[in-house]
Amino acid sequence: MLRIKSKQLLILGFFLILINSCKDTSEDPTPAETGTVTDVEGRVYKTIKIGNQWWMAEDLKVTKYRNGNSIIQVTSDTIQWQTDTTGAYCDITNNQIVIGKFYNWFALNNSNQIAPAGWHIPTDEEWKEMEKFIGMSQLEADKTGWRGSHEGEKLKSEGYQNWSEHQNVWGTNESGFTGLAQGCRLFNFKAGTPGFFSTGFWWSATTNANNDAYYRYLDYKTSTVFRSHCLKNYGFSVRCVKD
Repeated sequence: MLRIKSKQLLILGFFLILINSCKDTSEDPTPAETGTVTDVEGRVYKTIKIGNQWWMAEDLKVTKYRNGNSIIQVTSDTIQWQTDTTGAYCDITNNQIVIGKFYNWFALNNSNQIAPAGWHIPTDEEWKEMEKFIGMSQLEADKTGWRGSHEGEKLKSEGYQNWSEHQNVWGTNESGFTGLAQGCRLFNFKAGTPGFFSTGFWWSATTNANNDAYYRYLDYKTSTVFRSHCLKNYGFSVRCVKD
C-alpha cells in the first residue's frame, strides 16, 4: 500500500507541476481608479484616473456657469451662433431626444467658469499628457493631424455601441475615457458630416498664435487621434480635468 500511495503522490505532483507550468503568470492589470463629480445643476458625472490626471468620463451637459448664470442657448439662429463671443451652447439630439451639448469655445473661456468646482477645461498640453500615458510618443503628440497608432481606439467607447463599424477599427476604451461619436456643429451652425456615430470632437483651453483653439477629433474609420485648431465658433463636446 505504501508503494501505491507513493506512486499516486508522484503522479499528483507531476500533474500539479504541469498545471502550474501552463498557467499565465502575468499580473492582472491594476483596476482603474474611478469616481464622480457634480456640476452646478446637480448632474453627476463619472470620472476616471488616467495616469496622474483625473478626467471626466462623460461629456459636460451643463446649461449654467459655476456661478449660476445661464449659458446662452442657440436653437436655430445661425447669425447668433456665428457672432457670439461670450459663450453659447446648442443641444445634441438623436431622434428628437436631447442627449448632450455642444459648446463654442467662448463658453469655455467665460470668466463665470463652465467647469464644476475643482475642475477645469484641459489645455493642449494636458491632452498630450493623457495621450502619452496611453501610448503616444512625445514626437507624435506634438504633431498636428493624425497622430499615434491605436490611441484613438483606446479613447472610444467600447465596440460599436456608439461608433459606426469599419473594418478592423473599433473602440476598446482601454483608457476609460469613453469617447462618444456625437459629431459637431460648424461655424455656420450646420451639423458636421458624417456626424453622429462617425465622429467625436473635444475642445482644449489652448489657443495658437492666430487665436484659433486647439481640439481633438476621433473618427470611426481611424484608430489614431487628430490634433488641430479651428475658429472658436465651432461647437464641440467638452471634458474637464481635475485641478
